Amino acid sequence: MKGLRSTVALLAVLIGLGAYIYFTGVTPTSESTKNEKVFPGLESAKVEELTVKSESGDRTALKKTDGAWSLVSPVTAAANDTNAVGIANVLGDVDVVRVVEENPASLKDYGLDAPQLEIGFKADGGKMAGTLLIGSKTATGGNMYARRDGQTRVILVGQYHEASLNKSTFDLRDKHIVKLDRAKIDGITVSVGGKTGELAKSGDEWKMTAPMTARADNSAVDGLFASVDGLEMTSVASTAPTPDELKAFGFDKPQASVTLRAGTDRKTLTVGGKGAAGVYVRDDSKPDVFTIEESSAIDFTKVPEDYRRREMFDMRAFTATRVELVRQGAAPVVFERVKAGEEGKPDAWKRTAPTAGDPDRSKVETLIAGLADIRATAFQNSTARTGLDSPTLTVIAKFDEGKKEERVTLGQSGTAAFAARPDDPGAATIEAEKLAETLKALDELAK
Repeated sequence: MKGLRSTVALLAVLIGLGAYIYFTGVTPTSESTKNEKVFPGLESAKVEELTVKSESGDRTALKKTDGAWSLVSPVTAAANDTNAVGIANVLGDVDVVRVVEENPASLKDYGLDAPQLEIGFKADGGKMAGTLLIGSKTATGGNMYARRDGQTRVILVGQYHEASLNKSTFDLRDKHIVKLDRAKIDGITVSVGGKTGELAKSGDEWKMTAPMTARADNSAVDGLFASVDGLEMTSVASTAPTPDELKAFGFDKPQASVTLRAGTDRKTLTVGGKGAAGVYVRDDSKPDVFTIEESSAIDFTKVPEDYRRREMFDMRAFTATRVELVRQGAAPVVFERVKAGEEGKPDAWKRTAPTAGDPDRSKVETLIAGLADIRATAFQNSTARTGLDSPTLTVIAKFDEGKKEERVTLGQSGTAAFAARPDDPGAATIEAEKLAETLKALDELAK
């Protein structure tokens, strides 16, 4: 009976030992380490070159120049700085969790005969170099078997490093398709569905120069810049497409193109057809063809008209200093801003014509805000059949401390309402309710 108890106890010990080895991947004789770095003395900031073999089999070489990472093999391209820096940080920080075996009889037991990951580096002008080899995971997946080149011992490192280290060539590539310096851009050409529009920068403002001369919507132009600047590839379709491939990608009949000009420099982004991986695009200065999300491609399919300024007034209630309203068949009504005499008090508005008066300030500002809110819902090439030959209302406004002046005429034709400006061609359709509200407010304030 005593012998049986001893046997059972021994069996329990053996089972426990087996479970310990199975779940930790470590034998009781494995050497425990505390705060030992895999690469002692390595400072991640001094890593200048990386070679990465990912689980997918991709082999990528990167180099840091003037603080910026770039890919040098298998393609030459800008690198994803976040991912490159992440790998360098792991190399500088990775700890030895435990030494499993100093001189293993077989690396195959640890998946190190054909490592899943291989991360090499050079640092500090080549003074430091090394390679981290990653094998299989322990049974519980908490750690990974690893070793350094030039060393025989097998160690454990934290599995949480895997996400930072296991990067394919595409993962390590900067996904931005176009590098943009907005401050230098002074011209834009957009082509969509056979329609072409051109914009030119004048001071801080953008003007449409083709197919007509008109005010441009600065916010729409800023939106275009943001779309180009933030455009990221989802895949590389081809690095050296043949003419037949370009046709298959839809570049023989592109959806749209955007050309950005900076002096004599030109950069054109062309949007092709749709494929299984997304919409095809290319920077025409390079051979590569990429794919992007379909939602991103929509940003480049705005027709030239979409870049026209739709607000009929440039003034705002807080910038207006004088507003003259001339209603058909009536005397002009003029309001002028009067600066407040005391700090913290709001400016007042005076009516100077047709009779002097002190109208309700909030009602005058509501009238002006309503004018500033009038927007074009559509454009037409001429003023024919708009009622603008005999306008219902003409507004002459001064704003920005009286430095700027604008004139807008508003007319009616049946139930429709229209507006026009001297610096915009043709006429704009506006909401008839906006004109009706303006006339009603004017009637009340003119008395």
